[in-house]
Amino acid sequence: PLAPNLKCEGVTLITSKLERALEKVAPLLREIFVDFAPFLSRTLLGSHGQELLIEGTRLVCMKSSTSVVELVMLLCSQEWQNSIQKNAGLAFIELINEGRLLCHAMKDHIVRVANEAEFILNRQRAEDVHKHAEFESNCSQYAAERREEETMCDHLIGAAKHRDHVTASQLRQKIVNILTNKHGAWGTLGQRPPPDFWRLDYWEDDLRRRRRFVRNPLGTVHLEVSCKTLQEYATEEDELVKLKTLVFPGQSLPSQSPEMELILDGDDDSAGLLQEKETDGLGGPVVLSSPAQLVAPGLVARGTLSITGSEIYFEVDEDDPAFKGVSPKVLAYTEGLHGKWMFSEIRAVFSRCHLLQNTAVEVFMANRTSVLFNFPDQSTVKKAVHSLPRVGVGTSYGLPQDRPASRLSPRLGGRSSLTRRLSALLCPGRTYNDLNRYPLFPWVLASYDSQELDLTLPANFRDLSKVALSPRSAVSISASSPVRPDDTVTSPLEPFTSLFLSANNDTFDHPDRIFSSIARSWRNCQRDPSDVKELIPEFFYLPEMLVNANGYHLGMREDRVMVGDVDLPPWAKTPEDFVRINRMALESEFVSCQLHQWIDLVFGYKQRGPEAVRALNVFHHLTYEGGVSLDAITDPLTREATEAQIRSFGQTPSHLLIEPHPPRSSAMHLVRSPLMFKDQLQQDVIMVLKFPSNSPVTHVAANTLPHLAVPAVVTVTCSRLFAVNRWHNTVGLRGAPGYSLEQAHHLPIEMDPLIANGAASNKRQITDLVDQSIQISTQCFVVTADNRYILVCGFWDKSFRVYSSETGKLTQIVFGHWDVVTCVARSESYIGGDCYIVSGSRDATLLLWYWSGRHHIIGDNPANSDYPAPRAVLTGHDQEVACVAVCAELGLVISGGKDGPCLVHTITGDLLRALEGPESWRRPRLISVSSEGHCIVYYERGRFCNFSINGKLLAHMELRDSTRAMVLSSDGHNLATGGDNGVVQVWQACSLKPLYVYPACDAAIRAMDLSHDQRTLITGMASGSIVAFNIDFNRWHYEHQHRY
Repeated sequence: PLAPNLKCEGVTLITSKLERALEKVAPLLREIFVDFAPFLSRTLLGSHGQELLIEGTRLVCMKSSTSVVELVMLLCSQEWQNSIQKNAGLAFIELINEGRLLCHAMKDHIVRVANEAEFILNRQRAEDVHKHAEFESNCSQYAAERREEETMCDHLIGAAKHRDHVTASQLRQKIVNILTNKHGAWGTLGQRPPPDFWRLDYWEDDLRRRRRFVRNPLGTVHLEVSCKTLQEYATEEDELVKLKTLVFPGQSLPSQSPEMELILDGDDDSAGLLQEKETDGLGGPVVLSSPAQLVAPGLVARGTLSITGSEIYFEVDEDDPAFKGVSPKVLAYTEGLHGKWMFSEIRAVFSRCHLLQNTAVEVFMANRTSVLFNFPDQSTVKKAVHSLPRVGVGTSYGLPQDRPASRLSPRLGGRSSLTRRLSALLCPGRTYNDLNRYPLFPWVLASYDSQELDLTLPANFRDLSKVALSPRSAVSISASSPVRPDDTVTSPLEPFTSLFLSANNDTFDHPDRIFSSIARSWRNCQRDPSDVKELIPEFFYLPEMLVNANGYHLGMREDRVMVGDVDLPPWAKTPEDFVRINRMALESEFVSCQLHQWIDLVFGYKQRGPEAVRALNVFHHLTYEGGVSLDAITDPLTREATEAQIRSFGQTPSHLLIEPHPPRSSAMHLVRSPLMFKDQLQQDVIMVLKFPSNSPVTHVAANTLPHLAVPAVVTVTCSRLFAVNRWHNTVGLRGAPGYSLEQAHHLPIEMDPLIANGAASNKRQITDLVDQSIQISTQCFVVTADNRYILVCGFWDKSFRVYSSETGKLTQIVFGHWDVVTCVARSESYIGGDCYIVSGSRDATLLLWYWSGRHHIIGDNPANSDYPAPRAVLTGHDQEVACVAVCAELGLVISGGKDGPCLVHTITGDLLRALEGPESWRRPRLISVSSEGHCIVYYERGRFCNFSINGKLLAHMELRDSTRAMVLSSDGHNLATGGDNGVVQVWQACSLKPLYVYPACDAAIRAMDLSHDQRTLITGMASGSIVAFNIDFNRWHYEHQHRY
């Protein structure tokens, strides 16, 4: 009974599966069978031909049936199969074939579409990769720029902090120096002061001479270096032991704290300039930023130069391995490593060569210093120069920019050889900042062993037409290095000592090789064919270079002579004598007649080509400009070796002239010059001009330059009555330029018409009351260079005042002192009439003021003319200031206290030194200083002293007369004095030797001044008159004495 049940269940299971499988298809199949019933009834036949599908009831039942079993049985029957095979076989075959074709076509289409899709995807993928890479590159570049910008900001902030720290250290050191120096508030409280060390300052005068010495906070005697040198060169043991005993614990060397090491120049005037108005931060966006090198003595520092709309920045690359290897001694004396310079401070811009490539620029600043930058190529140089202000070359920085068209020296004989040569230094591209291109001067003398030197004998002069200093060395001179300055002569001076030690492994040179004798150096240049060294300019103006002032222990020569001060020729008793005579030789007629030949050799047409071969003036090809192009050398090692070779061989000066330089016109050429036959018997007194007031003339100012609107001699009397007496420039000596017989009867000075007529004397009278205790003297008045304003001091309200010389009206009152102003002085004026005014007071201080020639006021801001501020406050006196003089070219103010001493300050307020005369010589009353470095001080009781600007007493004398006035000639070589006895005397300034005595006047002399041409001396007399004396300083020159 179980088996039938299982069978029924199986059938049911199959039926249900079929129903589920064909549930959706069965109605469709039924519909097909119904729709195609006519066709199926004819084709679907049984085995005996009978119709299986009969239209009518069966099809209707099939359509309405819900069972799929019947439908499956039909489709699975043999009849259905036979019918399909018989009637649809070909159609199926065609369908299959068509399907295959369609399949292949679809496959090809799908493959093609797939390939196109893959290509498109690959392209999009590549674009995505490219865009991703570009995005990453942009992000990296942006991040790098941001990092570089942040690094630059960090450098700028660090440099600003460094500058601020240096400024603060300098100001702190300045305050300490003011308080602790001998004349400071704490000067007497301490124990024995430490020794003073000095260095050559970077300050340059109008001829670019560096002559001023300032205190050196980093100074030392280098005893350790001396011991090392003695050990290296095996000097005698007893000398070494003696030298080592100098270094003992009781007197250690001056220590240098880290803070002190940051002070690049403790007494430099750049510190004072920082006190002036300076903007904070960058002056606008950066116009140009380029890699550059700061070229300084003994150092070439890589960094970045940035130029904005108003400033220049240089940031040294402290990570550069070359910079890390520089000695700290060199860095201590290098300015501008983190430098900032305002456009308003730039006075001149010059192109320069560095390593024989025209890729450097030298910028000259208002503080009379310069900075040299070297750029990667000439295109960057042009961009940098274009970004700098258009300042040109200036009148005090050499010749015009058209160098080849000009000549290195004028042909007229009125200008000194030294002035011509110094002016020509900039044309050949020489610079103090690059020791390889240091300024160059010739040996001019050939006699260094005689007891006396006669500058009228040609045998005492060198032949400047030859490069060789002797015939013996001329044979092989072409194989030597070019003419170059001696790089060892300045080693006793700082900073050159430190530079030399850094380059020489911290040891002095062998005692026999150190520059220690003028005659030995001359003989070496004659004997050694490879020694073609010429002189540096310091031989003609800096006697201090011949003195071992810092006390260096330089060892003993083989002749058992200790090396110290330089041995001078027998004809020079002092270094000042040697420099003076050497300069006289340079300015002599013999040198003037030959100097053009030396210029032809060094700078001119004999430097290159066949003429150079004939003159034995040929040197190694790497010494000439254009001999090698460093930009064309791609190998770094080869370029470095070439640069080192250029440094070692030296560098030939720039080639400027292709034609012979014209000779200078001199007395030896102008045999029949009218100047040689002028009237030799001219009277000493030209004229006497008596004023109606009869009041003593206590001040005379002769501003007689022809370009002035009113050339005049301004006089001021004790009663404060002034006169503007017109000067006739056409009146001169017989034979002089501008002389005419028609004007010969005119007097050189014409009395002020207002004074002569007496109708409007109120326009010439200063009526403001002065302090009754003030003694009116020439020190109480100053006249501006254009004769338009008079400055007067001594007023009870502690001011000094400015009056118009045209109307006599008060134009400005200047306050600043705490007591009565006792003296005023004016510096020389430059283009525009700007100058310095110094006022001294009973409060024992001096104030330095700035006179604006443009605005005609004290100060440079007309809006603040009522309250001008002084540029500097000078301290050090403990009594009232009695006299003062200021020299803008030297940057010095020299003042005298009532009972002494005389102090020397810089124009930024730094006290340099005191001028100490003989014992018991006190009470200075008159001071006169020349741009040539002579400072004449007159003390009471007829005592005169001549000091150098660096404090050395050169000469002194004592007269019986009480001197009231004195004046130095423009060249500083002669001094004219006058006093109570009414006698004008002329002296040689360097030795105070008397030269000439004029006839005595009938009254005492109270004031004096010289005309612009140095041919007329005007004196103010106690009788109320002025006397004009004929004076010609050339008559006392050694070369002209035989003409008189």
